[in-house]
Amino acid sequence: MKVYRFLTGPDDATFCHRVTAALNQGWELHGSPSLSFNAQTGLMNCGQAVVKTVHGKDYDPDMKLGEQ
Repeated sequence: MKVYRFLTGPDDATFCHRVTAALNQGWELHGSPSLSFNAQTGLMNCGQAVVKTVHGKDYDPDMKLGEQ
């Protein structure tokens, strides 16, 4: 089964650590990162899609994708 997640957060070190943690848990980058400016908060937000192949499991909509 192939699993997809889209990580989002403020453009800061915490976001980079979240992506790095995902990569070290076997996730792979999928596509380019995205950036958007939130005028209400004055913050730049990031997004990065990641994918992972999980063997021996079938997709279930109730599964927590970050725990795969």
